[in-house]
Amino acid sequence: MFSQTRIFLSAAAIAASLNGAAAAADLTPAYNDPPAFQWSGAYVGVHGGTAFTKMPNPFADRNGFSGGVQGGYNIQTGPAVFGAELEGSYLGGARHDVEGGKIKEKWRSAAKARAGLSFDQTLVFGTAGVAVTTYGKGDGVRDTDSRKLGYLVGGGIEQAFAGGLSAKIEYDYIRTPNVETRSVLGTAKTDIGSQELKAGLNYRF
Repeated sequence: MFSQTRIFLSAAAIAASLNGAAAAADLTPAYNDPPAFQWSGAYVGVHGGTAFTKMPNPFADRNGFSGGVQGGYNIQTGPAVFGAELEGSYLGGARHDVEGGKIKEKWRSAAKARAGLSFDQTLVFGTAGVAVTTYGKGDGVRDTDSRKLGYLVGGGIEQAFAGGLSAKIEYDYIRTPNVETRSVLGTAKTDIGSQELKAGLNYRF
């Protein structure tokens, strides 16, 4: 009888110990990986830089300092990010040589598609679209097309921070064909190649 009682008490103690360990395990918080950063969503922002016509010096006196605003929307699938962006810029009078004189870039609006790869909070992207540039007459030119449609290609890198902010650096090449000018030499049409190097800030929401 005494042996049976000791066996019963020992079994009860083991069972209680196992239940206590299981209860303690239940109270231990499970570790979950933090959610992956997402680029999906809308954003608005500002940018500033330089609009220039020739390489290698983007800060020569023939160039103009640019500034403007942008807004767009991104969709992320795995590491791939796709989006669309609208942009408007003041170009500061970047000058281009044409037959008989010069013309100046004044404003540009662009509609762009973007595609890139995300490395968590870093996005490397390419962009392409259409751009409408407003020109003004310069030295020797009597008149010019005021607005002309062209195409745009470019790329850049964007880094996201806390609070919905991100910063980017972007380079764009804009080609505008058949810009018509009139000077003492007559009427001419010139393909205008322009470049823009800019830094920007976006707020994502």
